Amino acid sequence: MENEIEIIDFILKNNAEAILEKLDDIHPVDFLEALSSYHGEAVEVLEKLPDDYIALLIDEAEDDEKYGLLSLFSQNRKNNIISEMSSDELVDLLRNIDEDEKESIILKMDKEDAKEVKELLEYDPDSAGGIMATEFLSVKDNMTVDEVIKFLRDNAPDSETPYYIYVLDDYDVLKGVVPLRDIVISDAQTIVKDIMIEKVITVPVQMDQEDVGNIFDKYGFMAVPVTDDFGVMLGIITIDDIVEILKDEHTEDLYRLAGLDESEKISGSVKSSIKSRLPWLIVNLGTAILAAATVSLFENTIEKIVALATFMPIVAGMGGNAGTQTLTMIIRGIALGELNFENEKEVLKKEILVGLVNGTCLGIIVATLGLLWVGNPVFGLVIGIAMFLNLVIATIAGYFVPLILKKINVDPALASGVFVTTVTDVLGFFFFLGLATLMINFLI
Repeated sequence: MENEIEIIDFILKNNAEAILEKLDDIHPVDFLEALSSYHGEAVEVLEKLPDDYIALLIDEAEDDEKYGLLSLFSQNRKNNIISEMSSDELVDLLRNIDEDEKESIILKMDKEDAKEVKELLEYDPDSAGGIMATEFLSVKDNMTVDEVIKFLRDNAPDSETPYYIYVLDDYDVLKGVVPLRDIVISDAQTIVKDIMIEKVITVPVQMDQEDVGNIFDKYGFMAVPVTDDFGVMLGIITIDDIVEILKDEHTEDLYRLAGLDESEKISGSVKSSIKSRLPWLIVNLGTAILAAATVSLFENTIEKIVALATFMPIVAGMGGNAGTQTLTMIIRGIALGELNFENEKEVLKKEILVGLVNGTCLGIIVATLGLLWVGNPVFGLVIGIAMFLNLVIATIAGYFVPLILKKINVDPALASGVFVTTVTDVLGFFFFLGLATLMINFLI
């Protein structure tokens, strides 16, 4: 990649013809990075670029930066740039501006394009319909390969992706798909019907974008068609969109596991960070108070056996770690569609067995440590049993909590950690201190 300063310097110093030739070698992402480092007026650089390249820059820009780039141009150039944008990227731009600006853009669009964009805006942004593009290549099954090639020469530049050619009937119902490779290697007079794949993997227009991502991951497609309930093809979703979506979903899950709002940026304001973090810290404070209240029930026991205070964090902490391990596996299984009704019981049996074995091993280790530390075999037995019970409960909690939250339409990644930690802390203290209270005559 060229030096960022050199890219901008070249654009400013050369004419349109030289710039057009040079842009073929500069990826829009690299150009945006160069532009972000430029200390002059961005518009003086952008005005020298062709409309189709500006559209590519807007496509690659962050959602909250797209309209800012577009607004740098005159109304006439705005209209030209918008006409070069793919439908899905234009919808992404429109979803991030206020209603007045949105209506202003739509009113100035071609009537057919405006109608299409309005229909796309009706879909849930996180659904297949909300992320699909309507630019795709379609042919009839009675066309020859030669006719398809002529069609591609005229229409491929306007398509979102030319990797697949979709075969539709007169009512736009999807009948098959032909990979571009098959068109290239087939005889010119071959009929499309003879080489098309009739069993096509599609996604329904209402499908959640995360489930769409799982289909891409499973089959390794470059694009997947989107259909309605009647099999009518509405659009396509391409791999570049899915990569971005999976990245966003991963970031969202990561943030939510830590009790953060996924919209928080590392360069954001103090106010936005406090707004994102403080509510969950307050929730965590509530769970900590609940754990402390459990400990307070056994103050007399702790006063008599001070060593209990030393070992309490070990029991609770190990339970939290075990619960988090199971929790992470279950949330991942839910997100990737690997955990389903058919295998739920088997997964539960496996996790309980893991909890029993881990609880036994760690229980024996900590019991031995307790015995050596205090010199009392009953103390070792108490902490060993408490550790065993808490690890088994932690594993069960790590399994059931995210499933229950999913069934009541709460994001498991957002709230599971708090509930599982609460269970392991409260029950860990209860098991350990409760057993110590029952056996206090043998511990003093």
